[in-house]
Amino acid sequence: MKKNLIKIGALSLILAFTSCSSDDKISEGEGTTPEETGTRWITITGSFPDDNGTGGNGGTRAYALTEENAADPNFELDLFKIEGGNFVEGLGLKSSRTARVQASEDGAYLYNIQYTGTEGGVFNKYAVNGEANFEEVGYELNTAAILGTAPRWMKAAEGIGIGVYASTYDVEYEGEAPNYTFVAHDSEVKIALLDLDGTAITNTAIFDFPWTDEERAAGYSVGRVDVPILNDAQTKLFIGCRVRKLDPNATPELDEEGKPVWPSDSEINGTKTLIVDFPSLRNPTYITSTLSKENNNAYRTMTQYIGTDGHIYQATATGGSEILRINSATSDYDPNFYFSLNDALGLTGARIRAWRYVKDGIGVVLYTSDDAEGGYIALIDLHNPSNSVKLSTDIETAPELSSTLGQYQNIGLIGDMAYVPLTPAGMEGAIYVINTATKEIKKGAKLKTISGSYYLGAY
Repeated sequence: MKKNLIKIGALSLILAFTSCSSDDKISEGEGTTPEETGTRWITITGSFPDDNGTGGNGGTRAYALTEENAADPNFELDLFKIEGGNFVEGLGLKSSRTARVQASEDGAYLYNIQYTGTEGGVFNKYAVNGEANFEEVGYELNTAAILGTAPRWMKAAEGIGIGVYASTYDVEYEGEAPNYTFVAHDSEVKIALLDLDGTAITNTAIFDFPWTDEERAAGYSVGRVDVPILNDAQTKLFIGCRVRKLDPNATPELDEEGKPVWPSDSEINGTKTLIVDFPSLRNPTYITSTLSKENNNAYRTMTQYIGTDGHIYQATATGGSEILRINSATSDYDPNFYFSLNDALGLTGARIRAWRYVKDGIGVVLYTSDDAEGGYIALIDLHNPSNSVKLSTDIETAPELSSTLGQYQNIGLIGDMAYVPLTPAGMEGAIYVINTATKEIKKGAKLKTISGSYYLGAY
């Protein structure tokens, strides 16, 4: 049965008493920190196969290296080296499958919510002390009570994590066979607010997606929400959506249980972003851009960033080639802004797989193309698209890069320098270091893999 009430606070209280205790607090993190050593560590993460050999499905490993080592083509990182049946380099992060890793801006801490398995939904925080030395700190929180064991989550602002989850109800209909009438296919949204500094769950919310009566009757639903980000004023939370639509005017077929099933309808009216007030998580609403019909929920990578000008820049990833803008003054899509990677680079069929806003409209994009195998890097200018350029790598035409970029999580950024670990699945690659001010790209540290493994991000 559909639930219509917004539920906030009560579940937070339950979680406060059940998600952690003094026994769960691993460490206060009183060991050596980057601030004390003066070292800015860059953590490199990679995914390895499961026991059946399924690429990227076994878990995630991490290793922290210096800026100098990251840029040194003579430095070699073998994160998946095995001796005696065990990995010997780096640290295995807690997660049954590929972890979704976030990090503090200074690289001093990693954050992770375990994905699937008996510990799915458990939040862990690590202090980064260099190489394989990661110290688990703070409370180990179990978010599964609200987010389930396979949550979507992001660092929505420095020190603030947001976990989100959406699920659809059964289709509501009226009438008897063969005279069925479609009513709605609503979705439930769950949100958890995490204090990353104090490792605590501070608020939660559960509500139905706030469709208009017209869109609800037209068959709209949301199958997934993701990539939450706070606006610059930290008064609104913006959440990407994977929009679905059934065709209520079509004749439904019957499933195995004899229930009517309406076919999908690809004609949606635009891309949509869910908005709630922050930090209350109340007053859910949404905005629609008719400039794109691609979804903006991404997969494992952040696709929304606060620009230097305070606006939110949102890629329609990981299936589209566009970047849209949400105006900081109106909290709505800007109808006068539209960036197309295809237009900027003279391509067709480009798909943004990951990207990182740098500053002043400049961004680094990882993309694939329907017209050519491989994976590619571009340096884009959102305000002057003609200034955008493709940056060449020696491995860009490797077909296996489609696996890597499909799972990619984070482009590292320190000042003007972007760090892109890139390996075709099961093949050697490198950390590519991009000077975003001069548009130069250089090949840094060598990255070694094993079959079914690849590197996922830099922090």
